Amino acid sequence: MPDTRWSLNNQMKSITRFASFFFSIALLATTAAIMAGLGSRWGWWSFRTGFAILTIAAYGSVVAAGLSLIGLIWSGLSGSRFGFALALISLVSSLTVAGTLWQWKTKAQSLPRIHDISTDTDNPPLFKAILPLRKDAPNPSDYGGPEIAAKQRAGYPDIGPLMLPVAPGEAFQKALSAAINMGGEIIEANRDAGRIEATYTTYWFGFKDDMVVRITPEKTGSRIDVRSVSRVGVSDVGTNAKRIRIFLNSI
Repeated sequence: MPDTRWSLNNQMKSITRFASFFFSIALLATTAAIMAGLGSRWGWWSFRTGFAILTIAAYGSVVAAGLSLIGLIWSGLSGSRFGFALALISLVSSLTVAGTLWQWKTKAQSLPRIHDISTDTDNPPLFKAILPLRKDAPNPSDYGGPEIAAKQRAGYPDIGPLMLPVAPGEAFQKALSAAINMGGEIIEANRDAGRIEATYTTYWFGFKDDMVVRITPEKTGSRIDVRSVSRVGVSDVGTNAKRIRIFLNSI
């Protein structure tokens, strides 16, 4: 009987050590995924380094998920409640990280590799007040032309101007309220020129995107055009198009 208890205790200790090991991997992968973006936002490293950390976190979470599944089965068969709980937590967290990063990657691959979205691709709204803030930005403020327009039409065919049956002054006020409510930093709000310029900072990586709004009179009221451009990165993973949709739907 003592030998059986000793063997059982050793088995439980082995399960606990194994569970703690893959729990640590899952915890590191989750922490790395979170800090990849926050570190970039806080200026600890460049966004490219953040992406590299994300890649490592993705592989780590896959490894942790595999080990957690083994641990879940082992601890379940052995009756180790502590090991089972650790394995379950590790499996859920690692699958969450791996699944989220996989969805993000899949989304990025399905969308056009552009970072400049405009409701008017023939005559895009121009930045003025924001230009000094973009002087060191890798991405230019000049529009990319027909090639970018074609990619936008293919990837975001719904993006277009908003027509309002109100005077330009009222349309301007509605647009300004929407821009403020979205949490942007208003750089300029020129009512006479019918132009609003604002900067938005993404939550995770802290990317800065600039938006310009142009209000022009129409026979039946006013036309609102919007352009949103990222300062860095080839692809915005749909962020600028999403911002324009939210803005227009908020007016």
